[in-house]
Amino acid sequence: MITLTVLAILVLGTIPIAQNAVRRQKEIRLRQTLRDIRNAIDEFKRDAVGACPLGSITSGNPTQVGQNIPIDPRSRVVIDDCTIFDSENIDRFPPSLDILVEGVRVKPRGLSPAIQGGRPFDDKNATELNEQKEILKVYLREMPVDPITGEEDWILRSSYQTEDAGSWDEVNVFDVRSNSTAEGLNGVAYNEW
Repeated sequence: MITLTVLAILVLGTIPIAQNAVRRQKEIRLRQTLRDIRNAIDEFKRDAVGACPLGSITSGNPTQVGQNIPIDPRSRVVIDDCTIFDSENIDRFPPSLDILVEGVRVKPRGLSPAIQGGRPFDDKNATELNEQKEILKVYLREMPVDPITGEEDWILRSSYQTEDAGSWDEVNVFDVRSNSTAEGLNGVAYNEW
């Protein structure tokens, strides 16, 4: 009888520890997922610098010599799809999370690599050197799932909204948070991370 009582106490003591371990693992996955989405948003923003001058509806590479566009050294391409930007999204953040998964057309920054380092006596003529294949850049492989809720139901915020805004204004995606109102192990609600 004493042995069963001691075993029962040990089992009851380990259950909360096991539950906290599972919860901690979900929180670690949530932090990593938020970091991945936010990094993809930032990378999109870097690639959008110099893309599609305001009011432009045509496609082109605006980073040609003499444009004086500050280039982040981490960005090797510029977004070439002007149809994804509208007059409200002047900050050039992604218009939705879906666009990060679907991808956008991009072009290499600056002059064509063939022109910069090409051999002086190539078989190609000038139009062939300037031709660039259409490149599609994908920022996220798939739409991430919130580890806490188990769904793709993120709270989105645009660059024109405050942190406590009630709903997304659908201008752009500046930040993302979990949709769960539960409290984390650190005492802060998941939707405030």
